[in-house]
Amino acid sequence: MAEPGATASGPPDRFAVTADLVRRAQRGDAVAVNDLLDVLTPYVTRLCGPIALQDSADAAQEALLAVFQGLRNVRDPDAFYSWVRTTTVREAVRVARRNQRQIPTELDVIPDVGSPELAADVRDVLDRLSPEHRAILVLREIEGLDEKTAADRLTISPGTAKSRLSRAKSTFRKAWTS
Repeated sequence: MAEPGATASGPPDRFAVTADLVRRAQRGDAVAVNDLLDVLTPYVTRLCGPIALQDSADAAQEALLAVFQGLRNVRDPDAFYSWVRTTTVREAVRVARRNQRQIPTELDVIPDVGSPELAADVRDVLDRLSPEHRAILVLREIEGLDEKTAADRLTISPGTAKSRLSRAKSTFRKAWTS
């Protein structure tokens, strides 16, 4: 028997495999639930990091709980990643807002591109943004979503997403240069 999602030209499509895991997990297959957790954990963790910052582990845990609690309500397993992204971003913003901290620091010298110091400095500047601004930056600049899709994921209007992104970029620039 062919593996779920296998194509004639090669290995299985990860989205088809995931959709199969979702269907099996919805029927109560404990192995599928465990496999789905293994597949989703890195994805959810990657999304939570730039939004929830120092609280990213808590946000990832909350997001995974929300995903698995709502798993039975997923109507279209083929669109599962989209639903997971929406749920994860919502939970990351909620956790970040709940635990929001302001950590002002000065950036005296800008490190070289690719250096660990640059990543730390970018993270420091992200710390200064609101969770809503971090969320729109992650969806647009890291995930590469268009404005309408990002707005849908955040359950805001496209106009709000556009203005929020503009303010987020402006705030990031100001924090970076101050």
